Amino acid sequence: MPRVSAAFFATGALFLAGGMIWGMYMGAHEDFMLSTAHAHLNLLGWVTAALYGTFYALTRETMSVRLAWLNYILSTVGVVVMIPALSMQLTTNDIPKWNPFVVAGSAIVFLGLLTFVISAVREVFRRR
Repeated sequence: MPRVSAAFFATGALFLAGGMIWGMYMGAHEDFMLSTAHAHLNLLGWVTAALYGTFYALTRETMSVRLAWLNYILSTVGVVVMIPALSMQLTTNDIPKWNPFVVAGSAIVFLGLLTFVISAVREVFRRR
């Protein structure tokens, strides 16, 4: 398995563990105010990372290592910025203060997706 795939899986597993603990805490306290942030953490932090990691493992011979690592960095940084900011926005209801961080994190995650799209399109059109 390429190191970038392992990085996606390791980081994704950490995000998943955090999301599961967070979900158990919310359930135990019957307080689901942050369920939106919790869902985003699980979906972007675990599911998307696992899919990216799988793609790069399957294309290990032909992938662009630079694009793969850029995808990893953007996706990880985006989640790390977006989820706490979204949590603060939901908790404090101070949208003007936290929205720029939510938007920035979302934009970074989206740039990670665009990097992945480039990797996937490269794979479609590569010489066989």
